[in-house]
Amino acid sequence: MSGEFIAFLLLALIAVTGGVLLLNLTKVIHMVLALVATFISIAGIYILLSAEFLAIVQILIYSGAITIIMLFGIMLTRHDDSEEKRDGWGKRLILFLGVAGFAAVVYVGIYNLDFPQMAQTLHENNTEQIGMALYAKYIIPFELTSVILLVALIGAIILAKKDEEEEVDK
Repeated sequence: MSGEFIAFLLLALIAVTGGVLLLNLTKVIHMVLALVATFISIAGIYILLSAEFLAIVQILIYSGAITIIMLFGIMLTRHDDSEEKRDGWGKRLILFLGVAGFAAVVYVGIYNLDFPQMAQTLHENNTEQIGMALYAKYIIPFELTSVILLVALIGAIILAKKDEEEEVDK
């Protein structure tokens, strides 16, 4: 076993554990912290893949900006921080069997996957290659994504204004 493989296993374990904790924790702040652990471990996996630019973007955008936006959203909205009733053992067993079945299918699919060998230039100008692909080949989806995010922001502002107006009317 190489050190890279051990690092991958550790980072993958942290990512999966963070995802499971995100689904199982009851306090919203703890959920966000589990999500941050998942985002940072995925950034570590990007570094192992020699995609340093993606790792930095993952940390800056997801671990930083998205998490801060989620925390502001949590703080600015009223939410009931009461404990929810836990599901019974039968539901948990079915859920576990479903997740295990999905994991087995993914494992078999990846194990039997055969990629043809192609000439690749890894570790050379990663950021430049991403920029060329993003602004040449994928410019339309990139711009559409920015428009969709702008529409979502405007929609959130409108919804927040409606809530304020309803509170004033009461």
